[in-house]
Amino acid sequence: MKRAISSSLHRFHHFPLSSFASFTPSSSSSSFGPSNPRPFPDYSPKKLTVTDTHLVHRISTTIKQCRSDSLRRLLKPYESNFKPDHFIWVLMDIKNDYNLVLDFFNWARLRRDPSLEALCIVLQIAVAARDVRMAQRLVSEFWGRPHLNAHHLFDVFTERLIYTYKDWGADPHVFDVFFQVLVEAGMLLEAGKLFYKMLSYGVILSVDSCNLFLTRLGGSFEGMRKAIRVFREYAELGVCWNTMSYNIILHCLCKLEKIREAHGLLVQMEFRGNFPDVVSYSTLISGYCQVGEVEKVLKLVEELRRKGLTPNEYTFNNILVLLCEAGEVVEATKVLRQMSKQGAFPDNVVYTTLISGFCKSGNVSAAYKLFDEMRHKKINPDFVTYTSMIHGLCQTRKMVEANQLFSEMLGKGLESDEVTYTALIDGHCKSGNMKEAFSLHNQMVQKGLIPNVITYTTLVDGLCKRGEVDIANDLLHEMVGKGLQPNLCTYNAMVNGLCKIGNIEQAVKLMEEMDLAGFYPDTITYTTLMDAHCKMGEMAKAHELLQTMLDKGLQPTVVTFNVLMNGFCMLGMVEDGERLIKWMLEKGIMPNATTFNSLMKQYCIRKNMLATTEIYKGMLARGVKPDSNTYNILIKGHSVARNMKEAWYLHKEMVGKGFTLTAASYSALIKGFCKRRKFEEARQLFEEMRTQGLVADKEIYDIFVDVNYGEGNWDITLELCDEAIEKCLVKRN
Repeated sequence: MKRAISSSLHRFHHFPLSSFASFTPSSSSSSFGPSNPRPFPDYSPKKLTVTDTHLVHRISTTIKQCRSDSLRRLLKPYESNFKPDHFIWVLMDIKNDYNLVLDFFNWARLRRDPSLEALCIVLQIAVAARDVRMAQRLVSEFWGRPHLNAHHLFDVFTERLIYTYKDWGADPHVFDVFFQVLVEAGMLLEAGKLFYKMLSYGVILSVDSCNLFLTRLGGSFEGMRKAIRVFREYAELGVCWNTMSYNIILHCLCKLEKIREAHGLLVQMEFRGNFPDVVSYSTLISGYCQVGEVEKVLKLVEELRRKGLTPNEYTFNNILVLLCEAGEVVEATKVLRQMSKQGAFPDNVVYTTLISGFCKSGNVSAAYKLFDEMRHKKINPDFVTYTSMIHGLCQTRKMVEANQLFSEMLGKGLESDEVTYTALIDGHCKSGNMKEAFSLHNQMVQKGLIPNVITYTTLVDGLCKRGEVDIANDLLHEMVGKGLQPNLCTYNAMVNGLCKIGNIEQAVKLMEEMDLAGFYPDTITYTTLMDAHCKMGEMAKAHELLQTMLDKGLQPTVVTFNVLMNGFCMLGMVEDGERLIKWMLEKGIMPNATTFNSLMKQYCIRKNMLATTEIYKGMLARGVKPDSNTYNILIKGHSVARNMKEAWYLHKEMVGKGFTLTAASYSALIKGFCKRRKFEEARQLFEEMRTQGLVADKEIYDIFVDVNYGEGNWDITLELCDEAIEKCLVKRN
């Protein structure tokens, strides 16, 4: 607050309100208060008696001749006759010597509290002497005391301040001091009254004072709405808002989720001569991050860069979180690199956010690179980082790496919890390694960690996927015996298990039991049953279930339609698949990469790359981003069709996005290049494939054994022969 008052002293704003007309942001009908402001009153103290005149003269003379350290001793003879009015009369004689005024004031208030009039006079003198700190202290001390009727006292204090203004200082910043103390004390109603009171005298409070007022108003949601109204009203009354003012209102608008209104205000700032700074942009970017508007965020970041501004670390982190939540992890990595270049150093939280984002998108290799980068930069991964990485590895069935990280985590003294164990258990269940999953469950219990419903549901799901429904049912009984109630996910896992073993009739009965238990079958339950019918080629029954879903008010998801699409494609009904996509779009359900992948795969099998390409273009046109499977399907399809230029381009694009080719895609590419007699490209891909740890088939090894033998590369030929025997023959047997 002291800084705000000090900076306001550089502005003089006691002049007629009409001179603010040029700053009016609204129409000419706006009101600026009275056209003829009220004059400040002339100060008229009580008249001195002859006795008073004599005493005041003697005190004044004594004060002027003494030092501050002897004031108390020299004035002792006058203490018994000294009255409050004498103080004001003496001040009139010594007011031009500020230090003397302070000494005398301190002497006087040791005996009794000064009158309100005397306090206001000293306050006026302090502000006129540019001693803002003292002025602020005097007002704060007065308003810091408990008052029986603060509202009445405010009116009296304001009137005394106005009454003493003209003859004791005539510096309008005295009202800023009073206003800011009121705001800091939370007396916002009184502060508002003071603003309008001073307006009637032609005094506009400083923008620093008004900014403080806006800030305090913005402390609650209702206060934010009030701050926005004040911002508009005060501008019409002549307050020249600055960039800080706009930033305060931008913050309020974003908190109230009026993001577009905030964006409009940012645009208006420049037209009003207040150029947005990094805080302005960061506030708006954070607002758009809250509502998930990725495109707006990226445009604002670009605009911010063009203006030579650098986002702060808080803004960077908001952007990264938003991009990761939206699946834009590649774009998030670019932001991370820009962050480092601009001197904003990413910390553990930033890296963990990105790692989690890559893991959720299925791009675990990119997450692992960031994890290694963290360690290289001496940024210690914490429990959350390790858990995110372990969860990502488990989701992609990379259980060896997940177990290694888990051991590393424990070795560093980081404690694991139910979430970490459940992630590992889930990974082993999905990999079909139920023995290891149950071993981890036992470790959990030994450590005193209590398996929750999610842990048990994960184990049940793992057993069901292996068709071990009876054992899963026993585990459910154990779970209930421990006081844990199955949830909808648990029931859905059992329905899925029954469908896996082809017992659809029992699955339907379980759905009926779910109804009785109060767990109503949801979209996942119906989609699971539809999938079972589709895999059995019973598309009519799948359609019936879809209709039942709709009749019950359940909304099918893109996964539901992907199940139907897979059913159509398995039966070669690609035309029905295309009609399904059209129907989805009409219903406002956006297909995802998996939907298009099923169709593209079928057209590739038919060697119809023209139709495949059209589907791919349609997918991109609708803003659907290709995934790893998309690229692998296209690369294999084009390679088989010997469209090597397209296949090579897709390979480069795929790698650039952090995706990895499968062994089958590498093999198709290599064979395609070999058939085109482009052995250098084929050799490069073969080496890349080996570096990735992927195993080529015997036909690929035969090609490169023959090529190297023909070139006379005996060592490489023998090495490839040994490798082929080990990986293609020994392991297979």
